[in-house]
Amino acid sequence: MSARPKILLLGEIDHAHKQWEALSEIGDLIKSQSTNRREFIEECKSGKLDGVVAAYRTLDSVRITGLIDEELVSVLPKTWKYLCHNGAGYDQIKPDTCSNRDPPLFVSNTPAAPDDATADTAIFLMLGALRNFNTSMAALRRGDFKGNPSPALGHDPEGKTLGILGMGGIGRNMKRKAEAFGMNIIYHNRRELASEMAGGAKYVSFEELLKTSDVLSLNLPLNNKTRHIISTEQLRRMKPSAVIVNTARGPVLDEAALVDALDQGVIAGAGLDVYEEEPKVHPGLVRNDKVVLLPHMGTWTSETQAKMECWVIDNIRSALTGKGLLSVINEQKDLGLDKEK
Repeated sequence: MSARPKILLLGEIDHAHKQWEALSEIGDLIKSQSTNRREFIEECKSGKLDGVVAAYRTLDSVRITGLIDEELVSVLPKTWKYLCHNGAGYDQIKPDTCSNRDPPLFVSNTPAAPDDATADTAIFLMLGALRNFNTSMAALRRGDFKGNPSPALGHDPEGKTLGILGMGGIGRNMKRKAEAFGMNIIYHNRRELASEMAGGAKYVSFEELLKTSDVLSLNLPLNNKTRHIISTEQLRRMKPSAVIVNTARGPVLDEAALVDALDQGVIAGAGLDVYEEEPKVHPGLVRNDKVVLLPHMGTWTSETQAKMECWVIDNIRSALTGKGLLSVINEQKDLGLDKEK
């Protein structure tokens, strides 16, 4: 009789404890004892993780493993077949490296679980930036009520054009909510969506998106092609009255270019939940009252966190019971080998 598979926990589970413990029906639950990348590599080389078939990975576990790159993948036990990541974005993982390993390391994410909470966050940032709320919020806490002099008047969302760069689940969710404010929706993707997916939103070129949007929302994954997709040149093509919202990943937006654009009046404002070098925030953003800032709280609700944790656990259960991953990442969907033989 073959040994039971080991299921490794990288990071902490905060909500779905019962669901995690229930995985003991199909495997032995273990946890890494490492506190940094060097220790984790040694833990792998020592044989302590031999027999691991699947792992639950939190975003914060990057402090334990570092990036899931060629150096790290090369020392993982050959039994390790599934890496189930908690998060829609997975820029801490190198998909090609995982796919090219022999045997491949299959990666899953939680693509739809954060949609509602992240879209709500984008709407909050959009309204705050459009209405110019940040200046008076800061003044109020200083005991200066609305501020002196009063801030410039803000703008209503009704009748404005929301441009969505990256019309995935979060972008489509934001579209639906923005329509309740009477906004017109346009979008740009690598490919135009089917009409039922677009739901009436107009597909436009990247150039038209930049020139037409009153609000530009970034909702696309971070990869080599999207890093700094919005920089000086793109910001200069936008309306001087436009605001930009980023709830995707910090490096899709060139922060230094954004600071310059705001200082020079190239655009009117911004709402940001993510940053290039988190937790560090560009000082030019911190000092600028035109920017509404959140410390990466897009999915910071108990309901969404629980939903994401359960999604990861469901991926592990499905994979280890021979059904394959429920949400293998896009880069591996064509491999078609993620099921237990």
